[in-house]
Amino acid sequence: MFFCIFFVTLQHNFNVYTEYIYNFKIKIMINSQEIKIGTCIRIDGKIWICVDFQHVKPGKGNTVMRTKLKNVTDGRVLERTFQVGFKLEDVRIERRPYQYLYQDPTGYIFMNQETYEQAPIPKEAITGVEFMKENDIVEVVTDTTDDTVLFAEMPVKTVLRITRSEPGIKGDTATNATKPATLETGVEVRVPLFINEGELIQVDTRDGSYLQRVKE
Repeated sequence: MFFCIFFVTLQHNFNVYTEYIYNFKIKIMINSQEIKIGTCIRIDGKIWICVDFQHVKPGKGNTVMRTKLKNVTDGRVLERTFQVGFKLEDVRIERRPYQYLYQDPTGYIFMNQETYEQAPIPKEAITGVEFMKENDIVEVVTDTTDDTVLFAEMPVKTVLRITRSEPGIKGDTATNATKPATLETGVEVRVPLFINEGELIQVDTRDGSYLQRVKE
């Protein structure tokens, strides 16, 4: 009997604590020196992800952290410097695979590969969206406190077909000259002169740079 009462009380306290965390979002703080690439922090109510950082030791004074932060909502990038030991609000995130299905007025519709639930994600929250085609698998990052989708990322490398380009120059593989080419997603990139319309190429989704021709 005592054990049952104890278990029920323990379960009640756990539920209350869980509800408190969910409703009030207890802030988890980290020191600035704990920041690394991929760390998400909240500044002035906005969520930023670290895309670069550097420990700097000035000639005089204390070590500082120079960071480059990207706003997960609008993609803006800024540089911020923090004193070592400065407290920042940490945003705990999870990364899950989602499949891109289609686009409608609510945004780009993705399906969770684990639960099969579908969710819309706005264009500005998708890194590399101009290189994304139906059925591609992307990595979706969510805030673990409320499962809010923060942003989605295409793989760094993807393979796409060229749908329009000027005829290639046979044998011209050594030159650094390039020409414009339109890919199947509609985006235009620069490719070497020997690349032909209809061929598959691998591109870097971060900047659209040509990587290599892909054999079928």
